[in-house]
Amino acid sequence: MTAPRVFEVPADVRGQRLDQFLVARFLAAQIEGVSRSRMQLLIDQGDVLIDGAPAKASHKLRGGERISVTGEPHPAPLKAVAEAIPLEVVYEDSDMAIVNKPAGMMVHAGAGAAHEDPALDERNRGTLVNALLGHYSQLSSTGGALRPGIVHRLDKQTSGLIIVARNDAAHLRLAGMFSSRDVHKTYLALVHGHPEKDAGTINAAIGRDQIRRTRMTTKRSEGARAAISHYTVLERISSRFGKFALVSVRIETGRTHQIRVHLSSIGHPVVGDTLYGAPAVISAEPASGKAATKKNSAKKSATSPAETAQLDRNFLHAARLEFAHPKTGKLLALEAPLPPELSSFLQQIR
Repeated sequence: MTAPRVFEVPADVRGQRLDQFLVARFLAAQIEGVSRSRMQLLIDQGDVLIDGAPAKASHKLRGGERISVTGEPHPAPLKAVAEAIPLEVVYEDSDMAIVNKPAGMMVHAGAGAAHEDPALDERNRGTLVNALLGHYSQLSSTGGALRPGIVHRLDKQTSGLIIVARNDAAHLRLAGMFSSRDVHKTYLALVHGHPEKDAGTINAAIGRDQIRRTRMTTKRSEGARAAISHYTVLERISSRFGKFALVSVRIETGRTHQIRVHLSSIGHPVVGDTLYGAPAVISAEPASGKAATKKNSAKKSATSPAETAQLDRNFLHAARLEFAHPKTGKLLALEAPLPPELSSFLQQIR
């Protein structure tokens, strides 16, 4: 900041703590994101002076003092750090790498993940970026200090192939290829129910759900963007756990939660995706046989609970990537098989 913020303490706040007074004044000035803990950190750093002298956050004001705030009330931008996390690298050269990301791993920390005390910020740990920094000495800087090398993303609970840029020139070329839809991405998903058609296209704009902000929606919403997904049914499954379909999905656009939202919008949510309507636990139907009396049924129910199938992630996997190398133009076609937890689940419900 170029000049300190200066406040004259009015007499009617006599007895108020210094940190409480400053938070109220910053909020009144419509400066967002100012917390009491962040203000306490500023004070502890000596960035707040009362009549020219440093003070404690708990200092009780008398009225008439002159307070100068010489530091910024917001934390410094979060910077990703290297961690020794194993990576499954499917392809790499000096320009890029292609990694098979496991489910449960975030691609990068969010911009709002910075804690007032960075040493306590566990949300900036365990991400794909942390693993990449621990694996490679050089990544592109185009995405900034929080997202080095990141050209596109996968949801936390989606596994599969993701492209990483290792220099800025490759990053720019790859970003242009994504923008012009020259990167072909194919996913495998298991959905509830049997789609009416063996193949189809879902062309529905996607925007932020105005009520549940963690969700996206195909219903009319402000800022909705065009989104196109093509699906093909690979297998229809009718089992004691109900009806399912294994589908491949090719997307032309890369909107947030696109496949999950689109499949749910046609009545076939992705298995495990409770955010978009899938049940958390799937119970098997009782085995067929002779009709049982109510007494026998109750006895069996008490001693033999229904078998259940549960998946602690979404059944969505980025299985294939096809695109031209950003430097050589050579066509690359890479695949990643279903991870063990998805293969096991599929075997169980079959």
